[in-house]
Amino acid sequence: MMRRLKIVVMLGGPSAEREVSLKTGRAAAQALAAKGHQVTEVDALPGQWKLPAGTEVVFLALHGTYGEDGEVQRELEALGVPYTGCSPAASALAFDKVLTKQKCRERGVPVARDHIFHNEGEPFPNDWQLPVVLKPVRQGSSVGLHFVTLPEQWAESLKSSLQHGSEVLMEERIEGRETTVGILDGKALPLVEMRPKKGGYTYANKYTPGATEYFCPASFSNSVSEKIQEAAVGAFNAVGGRDYARVDVMVRDDGSPVVLEVNTLPGMTETSLLPKAAAAIGLSYEDLCEKMVELAMKRAPNVQK
Repeated sequence: MMRRLKIVVMLGGPSAEREVSLKTGRAAAQALAAKGHQVTEVDALPGQWKLPAGTEVVFLALHGTYGEDGEVQRELEALGVPYTGCSPAASALAFDKVLTKQKCRERGVPVARDHIFHNEGEPFPNDWQLPVVLKPVRQGSSVGLHFVTLPEQWAESLKSSLQHGSEVLMEERIEGRETTVGILDGKALPLVEMRPKKGGYTYANKYTPGATEYFCPASFSNSVSEKIQEAAVGAFNAVGGRDYARVDVMVRDDGSPVVLEVNTLPGMTETSLLPKAAAAIGLSYEDLCEKMVELAMKRAPNVQK
């Protein structure tokens, strides 16, 4: 049994994913309070938040900018307070899809072919074929994601994606099955497969109730499951991950995995994908939240564990 702790759940923040973060944070706060901890919620607005006196550990429930990009982690490091999840450097790296892919390629982790755009009006490259996927380089939760299947969709899709950042990543559209791999304490959890009822796994399909079906454990053969998990752990290690994350992986029809991105602060409502994967090994939502705190407390100086 973990001793009773004074925990701050940092939630909300300034990003495009604020509403999702509020749901994650409130659910985590309830779970940790149910385990007997003294929990305070703090809205992480830059320059405005302050930790209560006696805070022993911070549970990060932030998504997007000023959460997954390493900024709030750097501020917490300066305060000397342990927090859940990855380091500032790993968070910043994983938040940048281009840098993540570079690190993955260096480690031999399979990723999709890509091209980067900076300006509206740039033409579709002659050496590419549709369909393709457009996504902002530094956003999460499928914000600004567009599937381009027809030439007439190109200009508007590129313009829309560029509204969420100065760089847009174009990738080949991988045909196959959409999966995600939860990582906990450096180890892969059972696979979750996402099957949108219409279209791809967009922001709308991710957060509209009933728009997507989920299967955990996903129905792959043992050998294919192991390859997917191996690729996910490889990506996690490539960005310098620690404690936990969630790695999105497309699986081609031949069973070969293609890593899409590493989420260092994945959604943590009770119905989110990482809790689904943890539940498949018998770890309840409350126990998962407390496990994340336990991993963070291992970095706490001079604290009774």
